[in-house]
Amino acid sequence: MIEIPDELAATRSAFGGAAGRAFVAALPDLAERCLERWGLRPDGPSMYGMCALVLPVVRDSDGRPAALKLQAVDEETAGEPVALRAWGVAGAGAVELLDHDPESGALLLERLDERRPLSGEADVRGAVTALGAVLARLVAVPAPEGLRTLGEVVERMLAAVPERVGLLADAADRRLLVDCAAAVREVAGEPGDRLLHWDLHYDNVLAGRADAGRAGEWIALDPKPLAGDPGFELFPALDNLFDAEEVVWRFDALTEALGLERERARAWTLGRVLQNGLWGAAEGKARLAPDHAEIARRLLGRA
Repeated sequence: MIEIPDELAATRSAFGGAAGRAFVAALPDLAERCLERWGLRPDGPSMYGMCALVLPVVRDSDGRPAALKLQAVDEETAGEPVALRAWGVAGAGAVELLDHDPESGALLLERLDERRPLSGEADVRGAVTALGAVLARLVAVPAPEGLRTLGEVVERMLAAVPERVGLLADAADRRLLVDCAAAVREVAGEPGDRLLHWDLHYDNVLAGRADAGRAGEWIALDPKPLAGDPGFELFPALDNLFDAEEVVWRFDALTEALGLERERARAWTLGRVLQNGLWGAAEGKARLAPDHAEIARRLLGRA
C-alpha cells in the first residue's frame, strides 16, 4: 500500500481545492499502475514536496535505484519532462529522466542522494558558489519550443500591477512594488530565450549517487521551466537560507557565475519580488514578505 502523507494532502487541498483532493485520492491507484507499467518495486518511505509525491523505487530489469514522481499536470509542471530531456542531451547537470507518462504526468527519475541537499552544507557561501555553477550549466541550454515564456509571464504581471498593488496596506510596500514594476518595464521587451529552472533554491540541488556514476556532483531537480532571461533565475538563491547582509554578495556572485549584465539581472530579480508580491496581494496578504521586501531594498540600494 502507498501511504499519502497528511501534509501533502493538506497542501493539495488548500491550493487545489476539489481538484487537489481528487488528485490525492487517485494517487494510490496511479502509483500502483506506474509500478506495474515500469517494472518497479518500492525501496523506502515516500517523500513529498508542495505538489508531488516521490517514491524511492528499484527497477526490476536492471536493479537500478530510481525515483517515481507523481504530480498534477499544470502550467508549471507540464514542461518538466521537456526541460529534463533538453538538459539531459546537453549534459547540463539536471536529474536524468528515465521515463515519462504523458497522460498522468508521472516521471521516472534518476535517484539522487536525498540525505545531501545543498542546503545542508555548512559553508553557505560555498553553497551559493555551487548553485551558481549548476545554474550556469542549466541556462546555457536554449529553451525548446512550446514552453511557457517569460514574455507571457511579464505581460500578465504588469497588467495586474494597478489593481493588486492597491490591495497592500503599507504605503512603503506599495512604492516598492511600483519601483519593481518600473524596473521590469525597462527589460520587458527582451525577455530572453534560455531554458530556465525558475525554482533553483538550495533544497532543489542534491548530491549525485556513486552507483549512478555521479558521485561528487551537485544535481538540479524539480524545475518549473520556462523560456527567458537567466536574470529571472537568481531570486530563489537570495531568498532561501535568507541573510540580509549576504543579499548583495550572493547577487554579485551569481551574476558573475552566469556572466550576466548586472543592471539587467537586477531588474529581472526585482521582477521576482513583483511576481511574489502580486500573488500575495491576490491571496489577501496585506504586506510583502519581509525577506522579499529586504531583497528589493538591498538591490535598489535602500538598505
